[in-house]
Amino acid sequence: MDVLSRRALNRATLERQLLLGRTGAPALEVVERLAGLQAQDPDPPYVGLWSRVTGFRHDDLTTLLYERRVVRATLYRGTQHLVSAADHRWLRPLLGPMLERWRKGAFGRATPGVDPAELAGSARDLLAGKVLTRPELGRALAERWPEADPVALARSVQGLLPVVHPPPDGTWGRRGPTPFALADDWLGTPPAAPTHGARELLLRYLAAFGPATVGDAQAWSGLTRLRAVADELRPRLAVFRDEEGAELLDLPHAPRPDPDTPAPVRFLAPLDNVLLGHADRRRLMGAEARRHVGVYPALLVDGFVRGLWEIRRAKGAATLTVRLFAPLTGAEEATVAEEGERLLHFAAAGAPELDLRLEAMS
Repeated sequence: MDVLSRRALNRATLERQLLLGRTGAPALEVVERLAGLQAQDPDPPYVGLWSRVTGFRHDDLTTLLYERRVVRATLYRGTQHLVSAADHRWLRPLLGPMLERWRKGAFGRATPGVDPAELAGSARDLLAGKVLTRPELGRALAERWPEADPVALARSVQGLLPVVHPPPDGTWGRRGPTPFALADDWLGTPPAAPTHGARELLLRYLAAFGPATVGDAQAWSGLTRLRAVADELRPRLAVFRDEEGAELLDLPHAPRPDPDTPAPVRFLAPLDNVLLGHADRRRLMGAEARRHVGVYPALLVDGFVRGLWEIRRAKGAATLTVRLFAPLTGAEEATVAEEGERLLHFAAAGAPELDLRLEAMS
């Protein structure tokens, strides 16, 4: 078997993730190609698309949300994601058992004595044909279960029922109570589990994140028992090893660029899935970066995490601060400044004053 170096894995992943060069493809196509975007907060999917799509504008995603072609929902790992409406239809039933376990682990203690089936039924009745905010849903459910935490009751529904969070939730700059709607009401068709959903998921994962181990796919999706699925697909897959000997699976004709392919500077979205999509994250970052990534969004230089960034507003001014793990060359600093200026114009448009600072990590 061919051995793939860490740098080879880095370049393959960046190419699949559209981070070696921006694409002119429509935003909806990119959302599907990436198998969804991490969307714990409203703004990150916009930054994620900006970093990958040439000329991306805020309205390109906002319009998809209002047209119901993209939805925000609890999916992989029990976290919020944006996926296409078409993908949600089959993904939600596939991930359902995992989400029920997630609910029990996250909210079981806060909902003592609550039967999950009864909770799901009550929530479905309350949401039928309408949209309720999380506080409204929680208060209504607490009338039936007054001993339970209303917030935990409402959030439990995300693991028990196919619900989506309609706009303006999930749109740029949105802050406010999260709305809940039944997915079949919002999208017009009920979710339907495909016969070979786990196979499709693994193939989609490899297309977006490969080459990768089975453990990587499980860490990204939150699913277990994907080894059997991989074994079924093995005749259709290419097999490699990493430098430690771990087996890596991939699609035979997927791109695996030369390890010396140049990688442009990229400001990643907060919690970008490219950083969370593998159990072993060394293809993108070292040990120090792994301790910090997740608190602040990351900066890629030469394809690897070299710093963290944050935009703060004060008195109308917007300042992009980049904290570096190690010094950059003069050429690298200039490129970071150029890309950072573009980020400011996208993320802080309208601010009367824009500023960028490079600092050493304290």
